[in-house]
Amino acid sequence: MLRDLTVPGAAWEVPSAVLIGHGVEDSLPSAPPGALRVLVVAEDALARAGLAAILAELPDCVVVGRVPPGPELTHALDRLDPDAVVWDAERAGALPDLADLGEDAPPVLVLSPAASPTRSGSADGPLGLLPRDADASTLAAALRAIASGLTVVDPAFAGALPWSRARQDTGLPEALTPREAEVLQLVAAGLPNKLIADRLGISEHTVRFHLTAIFGKLDAHTRTEAVTRAARLGVITL
Repeated sequence: MLRDLTVPGAAWEVPSAVLIGHGVEDSLPSAPPGALRVLVVAEDALARAGLAAILAELPDCVVVGRVPPGPELTHALDRLDPDAVVWDAERAGALPDLADLGEDAPPVLVLSPAASPTRSGSADGPLGLLPRDADASTLAAALRAIASGLTVVDPAFAGALPWSRARQDTGLPEALTPREAEVLQLVAAGLPNKLIADRLGISEHTVRFHLTAIFGKLDAHTRTEAVTRAARLGVITL
């Protein structure tokens, strides 16, 4: 859409928005060193603008573009080279199929309005899944985590990510048992051994036994190292 700007002695027609080819709605901002370059994806233009405004308030985040799903998204990824993508699935009961983005696509954080979103036909999926009303600090932490290769999932959505559970065998000589996965998930939540024991109804000795097995399977030497490696493999969610 164009609008007329009248200036004494001259008149121009200028665009009301700066458009870069393929429907991307932003010019390329300069990103300070260390800032996370984020591409915003949503069907609705108002949703894109609103999410971009929230992200623009984060000190270490730069929105490099806003684009709807479809061919424009593929072109935007090539042109803008974002570190991460925030995909607002505001009208979808199913998670978006990300297979068409290619193996070199950046990690994607999906914001879902559904109480129980379903997976699309593709086995590929986002590395992050949060409710659509997640606050700015949660978005910032999740974006940093997925950009580092971690899987971030709101506990309410854990059941919507069967591919994450399927990835447990990838890269592990021996898969964690269900109990070991429970223990490690509680370690990731910051619980000490005593509270883990109380939560699971087992002894602290048994918790230590499970942790020894977990460390061995993940080739980890500390709790932090075990949690980080397990999250990268999709064994647990953060």
